[in-house]
Amino acid sequence: MHILQELQKYLVRSFNAVNRQVFKTYPRSNSTNARAKWILRGFGKLLLIGLGLIIVLFFSTLFGVFGKIPSVDELRNIKNDNASELYSEDKRIIGKYYIENRSDVDITEISPFLTQALIATEDARFFEHGGIDFKAMMRVLGKTLLLQKDEAGGGSTLSQQLVKNLYGRKYYWILSIIINKFREMIIASRLEKVYSKDGLLNLYLNTVPFSDNVYGVKVASSRFFNTTPKNIKIQEAAVIIGMLKANTTYDPVRHPDRALQRRNVVLKQMEKYGYLKPSVCDSLSKLPLQLKYSKDRSQLSGLYYQEYIKKQLEKILSQVRRPDGKPYNLYTDGLKIYTTINARMQAHAETAVHKHMADLQTAFQKNWKGKKPWGDDNVLAEAVQKSPRYQNLKKQGTTEAEITAIFNTPIKIRVFDWKEGEVVKEMTPLDSVKYYITLLHTGFLAVEPQTGKIRAWVGGIDYRYFQFDHVISSRQVGSTFKPIVYTQAIRQGISPCNYYQNELVNYSQYDNWQPKNSDGQYGGFYSMAGGLSKSVNTITVEVLMEVGIEPVRQLAKEMGIKSNIPKAPAIALGAVDASLQEMVTVYSTYANRGRRPELYSISKIEDSNGNIIFENKPKQLAQFEQIIAPEHADMMTKMLQTVVDSGTAKRLRFAYGLNGDIAGKTGTTQNQSDGWFIGYTPTLVAGVWVGAESPKIHFRSLGAGQGASTALPIWGIFMRSVYNDKALSKIRSSQFVPASELVMTQLDCPPFLSDSLLNTEGYFGQDSTSTGWFNKASELQPEDIEDGINADERTILEKENQKQQKKEERREKLRKLWGEKLFGNKDNE
Repeated sequence: MHILQELQKYLVRSFNAVNRQVFKTYPRSNSTNARAKWILRGFGKLLLIGLGLIIVLFFSTLFGVFGKIPSVDELRNIKNDNASELYSEDKRIIGKYYIENRSDVDITEISPFLTQALIATEDARFFEHGGIDFKAMMRVLGKTLLLQKDEAGGGSTLSQQLVKNLYGRKYYWILSIIINKFREMIIASRLEKVYSKDGLLNLYLNTVPFSDNVYGVKVASSRFFNTTPKNIKIQEAAVIIGMLKANTTYDPVRHPDRALQRRNVVLKQMEKYGYLKPSVCDSLSKLPLQLKYSKDRSQLSGLYYQEYIKKQLEKILSQVRRPDGKPYNLYTDGLKIYTTINARMQAHAETAVHKHMADLQTAFQKNWKGKKPWGDDNVLAEAVQKSPRYQNLKKQGTTEAEITAIFNTPIKIRVFDWKEGEVVKEMTPLDSVKYYITLLHTGFLAVEPQTGKIRAWVGGIDYRYFQFDHVISSRQVGSTFKPIVYTQAIRQGISPCNYYQNELVNYSQYDNWQPKNSDGQYGGFYSMAGGLSKSVNTITVEVLMEVGIEPVRQLAKEMGIKSNIPKAPAIALGAVDASLQEMVTVYSTYANRGRRPELYSISKIEDSNGNIIFENKPKQLAQFEQIIAPEHADMMTKMLQTVVDSGTAKRLRFAYGLNGDIAGKTGTTQNQSDGWFIGYTPTLVAGVWVGAESPKIHFRSLGAGQGASTALPIWGIFMRSVYNDKALSKIRSSQFVPASELVMTQLDCPPFLSDSLLNTEGYFGQDSTSTGWFNKASELQPEDIEDGINADERTILEKENQKQQKKEERREKLRKLWGEKLFGNKDNE
């Protein structure tokens, strides 16, 4: 009723003003009095009709005819929907889950610069009214009634704007403006009775929307100036408050000139109402914007991890209840989720992916220059039919001929770009399909094997365009499966120094299947260690045939592969579809000396008040299941170290300068469709997969498309960054547990014996084992032993060895020199 009384007073004052204006225009005389009275009577009737209509609309709104009005109790319990924040282990925000990107902050943590700028710009009489400023409201309402459009501002108080932020507006045809205004006035009036002025400011500053789907001054301060609401500067506060007039128009990132102009208007308003001295206002107005824009991490590849972990969170939260008995809502309850991700490693991983994949894509285009990477045009046609554009046209009833014409007509298309992130290009939709199907993708995962903590996760090259996560998706694993075959052989008592002939063999029991080596080279004998380090297909198949397919399948499952493993000899060569996550678990078992870890990613979850509602208590290393005997795992680690030292992954040493204890295995599938590398140090296991979306798209040559060229460089760049990061120095200095003398003895044999020794009596027993090797070692000639290193790489390695030898010689001289100075020369004693 207070609102109606104020309206009545204003209408009476309006009537009196009209009355005075009429008699001023028409002087009192017998000839004009009739006309003046007629005008006044007409205006009075209109005034009564308008007042009656306003009263009806007001009470209809009050009693909920146009939608329920929140009660005082409901207003007292207002709760903003707050974003849940995802934290790395080192307490950095790496993602958010929200409907509105909001994070509340208390009024005591908000600088007075923000509140002063807000009041001076939006509601100068904020502390004087009870939620409704009738003078300003009636002035603007009169304009909007005449113009039939909403006002740009100036009529609503902060309390009314708060109501608009909290409850939005609805459409009521031509009465929308009046009804929405009544709703806001009624609710604002109630809010003023429930909350103090500071409380209203606190609610307002936590709900106000900005651009980039940002809500509240806490997120805005962080996004645009990388600061907090408490530490924000005057000119920065003016920029943020200035955006409220039109957050897109005055977005300082998109429109810096407009934002600067608007900021200075806000500063002038602060001067006008006594919050700033004129001299301070003038000096601040001359400053540039000085943005410190911090892009939301959800735009980065870390969003793959955020999506992966979301399913786990939803499962956990469905089993936990809030104090009121209701389940927690991930998107509105402002939870804090602490993960096992190391922010530094994650940054190194994302950098490594971006650096190498951009170069690799360029190399891929050169590899296929002038030719069709998709080969068969049916592959392209299939890709066209799977595209959203084609499917939408089909739903609209467009004919094939019309679709073909559309796909061949150039238009402006926004596409992914390695340099810019995204660019607008003029191209045909058909060209865009060609562009996308020839893009290479990747997955990267790093874990701490002793705990099972996931440390870094990159599911792809850009989540905005490619949502498919290549950490959890399955592809053929290639030669990364081979260590499992050799592990089973060792478990069955076969020595790593067992020699197998490198020859083409037809396996008649498997439809005359004839496995071939990728390099086409045959001849001589390889030990198991040599066959693994050089990734020789014929040797691995022979080992598989000796130990049996089923025992290898069973071991693979026990070590962490959950996907289906075919009952076929081709599994020896990696004809197994598995995820990167599964393969990293397998190699983590080696790093743990035979204990398979249980990977996890969530450490704990806190509610908005800091109470722990879920906590993961990880197992200790000794609690992980022992899958392989420690000595067998040690043998495999030593064998996988030779892959890095002198095998297919040796470029980690000379190309990336990685010293220290490293073991690993490369992998390449048929036609170079998939490139793999999984490597580990004593305290970190990381895996990489690279390939196109379709296996039909691949490099033309083995040299360009093998895992050592496509996947291994990402691992090398990542690990080099980790080694150079002082905060992660322990990873570089870690060492594998020294292998026992028995293990070292069983590995003490050449990796390869040439054909000239095949008929030499005594080198092999009848069972083709290494019996007699140690007795004849002195008779072998250099040409009988091969290491498989090409001439260029041999030269590089020789230079590195020479450098290392010189360093050791200098160290030895220094040791002798200082030894003599400290203890004297023995010869003189």
